[in-house]
Amino acid sequence: MNPDDPLLKILVCPLDKGPLTLLPADGALYNPRLRRLYPVVDGIPQLLPSSGVQVTADEHERLLDPGHGR
Repeated sequence: MNPDDPLLKILVCPLDKGPLTLLPADGALYNPRLRRLYPVVDGIPQLLPSSGVQVTADEHERLLDPGHGR
């Protein structure tokens, strides 16, 4: 999955139905509102509620850092 993928415009978090942020460096989609990280496996987003992982406050800050993944 890449940042230009049109699928990103319609994918939402299964819990709060809000938009997700693609984190290519992590191979994941992120919901910063709930601090949940959803993996992307072989280009397929794993968006079941049970697939999401809660991240710590420190990890949340790292993921939101504009320089993350460079």
